[in-house]
Amino acid sequence: MFNKYDPPLSVRLSLIIMGVLAFFYILSAGQRIIVPILFALIIAILLNPLVNLLKKKLHRVVAITIALLVAFLFIAALFIFIATQINILSDSMPLLRQKLLDLIASTLQWLSEAFHLSSSQIQTWVVKVETEGLKNGPGVIGETISTISGALIIAFLIPVYTFLILFYKPLLLSFVAKLFPSDNYQAVKEVLVETKSLIQNYLIGLMLEFALLSSLYSISLFILDIQYALLLGVVGGLLNLIPYIGRIVAVCLAMTIALITKEPIFAFYVFIAYTLSKFIDNNFISPVIVASKVKINALVSIIVVLMGGTIWGVAGMFLSIPITAIAKVIFDRIDGLKPFGYLLGDTMPPVGLDLFFVRPNKEETTTN
Repeated sequence: MFNKYDPPLSVRLSLIIMGVLAFFYILSAGQRIIVPILFALIIAILLNPLVNLLKKKLHRVVAITIALLVAFLFIAALFIFIATQINILSDSMPLLRQKLLDLIASTLQWLSEAFHLSSSQIQTWVVKVETEGLKNGPGVIGETISTISGALIIAFLIPVYTFLILFYKPLLLSFVAKLFPSDNYQAVKEVLVETKSLIQNYLIGLMLEFALLSSLYSISLFILDIQYALLLGVVGGLLNLIPYIGRIVAVCLAMTIALITKEPIFAFYVFIAYTLSKFIDNNFISPVIVASKVKINALVSIIVVLMGGTIWGVAGMFLSIPITAIAKVIFDRIDGLKPFGYLLGDTMPPVGLDLFFVRPNKEETTTN
């Protein structure tokens, strides 16, 4: 069954574990190099059809430049809108802070009465939390400045990388072709074409879903007369790009604003509105627009999103699903890796099927 020259199982497991640890260490240590390149690669694949269209009438460098400008203007408009809304929110921060303190005070009063805690115990806990928050303040500020500076560096590098990937696309494809013997060219071509099509369809679908879901959230919050409805709706649509976890954060954020600015019952109304919006998205918008282009099961999706967040932060959460989808396309094309592609997918075997039951061959049954 096994080749006599195969190493023992313990040795193979040790090598696999060491390889996995080394792989994730490289991902973590090389974050500032790898993350911009991955974002640039995805954007380049997304812009490739526009570049091909413009190349028919313009020089290739001009076509790439125009495509990048279109993408930049779209992203800049989105960020300017969010920044404007946040500026409006910041003007109301003192009032919101006072309302939040009043809400916390009433909540502590309820806890004191419900669990028979003395007011001195609660006050001691509050003072302790405030003191620890002040101690951690400089560290938080330093970490925030570091994060912003890192984001600015990435924002500068991504357009440069995207331009160079689009410009050197023939060279990169030629390099990939030279890695494989000519007998495998057809399989390699199929993997590249399928990967490109998958990412393009997936990202375009996500952009349309973002626009529609943001509209649903904003309209729902406008109907409920929740303050900052437009900002919360757009942020909710953006957070939806992070599978499962982003949806929870979006509804919690909206419910918190509702608790601070309205009666407590409105937090429940917001929860119902977001649940209905997600129901419409899951049953009508997503199946038509996204059409399950990325067939990754929920368990794997949650795991890779958490792993991406642990290694690369928010950027890793956004990148985790496209990277996993690309890995699945590659796994499905390689015989030795097909079981892993099957594990990543959402195809369920029949419930109760004994997969390890081996039926005897007809010849053996006849002989016996």
